Amino acid sequence: MKVILYSITIVFTLFIISQLYFKMAKTETQPYRIIKTEKDYELRLYPPAMMATISMNANTYKELSSSGFRKLASFIFGGNNANKNIAMTTPVHMDINDSLSSMSFVMPSDFNKQNLPKPNDASIIIKTSTEEYVAAIKFSGYADDKDIKKYAVKLENALKASSLEYYGNFRFLGYNAPYQFWGRKNEIIVSVRWN
Repeated sequence: MKVILYSITIVFTLFIISQLYFKMAKTETQPYRIIKTEKDYELRLYPPAMMATISMNANTYKELSSSGFRKLASFIFGGNNANKNIAMTTPVHMDINDSLSSMSFVMPSDFNKQNLPKPNDASIIIKTSTEEYVAAIKFSGYADDKDIKKYAVKLENALKASSLEYYGNFRFLGYNAPYQFWGRKNEIIVSVRWN
């Protein structure tokens, strides 16, 4: 009985330590500047960022997140012409549509087009995003298609109420590893016209 209790205590302690590690770990996050804070959303300016993007015939979060993440993770964990590991950053960008959807990893800021290794998988495209203004709404917990739709509608309604013009798709941003249970952060963003 003591052995079982001792084992449970060790497993529980390791679990708590791992969750604290994820909460405190310093992962590079894509920079942005907050332009304005409203009741339900923020207006942000994102500068250009280099991204590795995969496009797939997927139309749900689950379809895109599992296979898209696997392919992009393979690239940053050495599946490139330099066999080099590239640090994971946040957030993971997902543009989920009825047919062709995409997932993007933001490349660490110490890389540029000259020193970033080329992916071994030719379906992974490296590109630099353009500067853009976006509206962003936050939510917590594990995301699914229902949550993504719910917060996209909430953001859309808030923008309409503010008479702020938006365009393009509502996109999902995920910030946490799947095995991080507490302190999860998700966002929905959409491009806006801002002067």
